[in-house]
Amino acid sequence: MTFEEWLISRLRAHGAYAGVMDGVYGRSLIDALARFQRAEGLKINGKADEETVKALRRAANSLDDSADTETVPSIPAEPVWMREARRFVGLREIPGPQSNSTILGWASALGGWVAGFYKNDDTAWCGLFIGHVIAATLPREPLPKNPLGALEWNKLGRRLTIPVLGAILTFTRSGGGHVGIYVGEDATHYHVLGGNQSNSVSITRIEKSRLSAVRWPATGDEPRGGKVILTAAGVPASKNEA
Repeated sequence: MTFEEWLISRLRAHGAYAGVMDGVYGRSLIDALARFQRAEGLKINGKADEETVKALRRAANSLDDSADTETVPSIPAEPVWMREARRFVGLREIPGPQSNSTILGWASALGGWVAGFYKNDDTAWCGLFIGHVIAATLPREPLPKNPLGALEWNKLGRRLTIPVLGAILTFTRSGGGHVGIYVGEDATHYHVLGGNQSNSVSITRIEKSRLSAVRWPATGDEPRGGKVILTAAGVPASKNEA
């Protein structure tokens, strides 16, 4: 059972969640967390923080912490937007006149001019992918005015001096930029979880010399840890982010 699946099952047991049992940390789960926090007299932030998880462990209608009915999966080290991004690893755009409906759905959900403009997954979608994972899991986070522009993500939240797990990294490239999520690094490359990497959602290695900025969402939990050192073995270097 994933952490999200456990959250949904416990919120349902406490009568705070009536949505789909999809294991997704999305708006329905965020709203349910806020509803549960309000009922329990907790800080209302829509997040699965330690106090909320502790309260969810209790059997419904019990005030006794010893009435824990289930083992709680560990609160993940990866932030919620990174966990959302991992759900799509392997998703690919469709060559030719057709487009992947999931990718187009991200544009539709963002709304505004993006929904009207983005009609074909031949259009670069690394920024759209990051726009989806941030908007879906941090609904109060201000997005760049042009989330499709990779280097526009230099304006997200606040700057970090070094990457940490889940940080948003932007990169320069010939003819544009690229944006993705920090998984770790080796001596010469960052390991990046992102969209439109060889036309798919994948983890790939991108040269450190191309780094433009390291950003962190203003409404996300505080960044934890420091550099994540990985081996280059088995992780391809990026050849196409356009």
